[in-house]
Amino acid sequence: MLWSLCTLITALTCVSGVTVLTQKPPVLTVRKGETATMDCNLGTVTNSAARWYRQIPGEVPLYMLRFHSSWSSPSYGSGFSSPKFTSTHQSTSDYRLIINNVEEGDSAVYYCQTWDDSVNEVISQ
Repeated sequence: MLWSLCTLITALTCVSGVTVLTQKPPVLTVRKGETATMDCNLGTVTNSAARWYRQIPGEVPLYMLRFHSSWSSPSYGSGFSSPKFTSTHQSTSDYRLIINNVEEGDSAVYYCQTWDDSVNEVISQ
């Protein structure tokens, strides 16, 4: 049986002032129907929500969801919902995007973003 493979790419690292946002893994390849997970570390930002965006090549980025460590569930953008897309946190600065039942249409670049109050800036790729 031939399995379809999807490649999901995450943005790598951004430096803004002293804030470094990192995403892992840089490239993730999964089979159709599997679960994909991507991690985002907000660096020194500890009291802000992680926001996730998806960009298909040639298209504008789409806001998927945002999640704060104090919330019970994510807030979703148009066209994105649970249980297909969700997020968890391991700490106040470590977040995970989870894509369940991956399909070919999920192949894209995924960006994590946050707001840094200390410098009043959006931190992203």
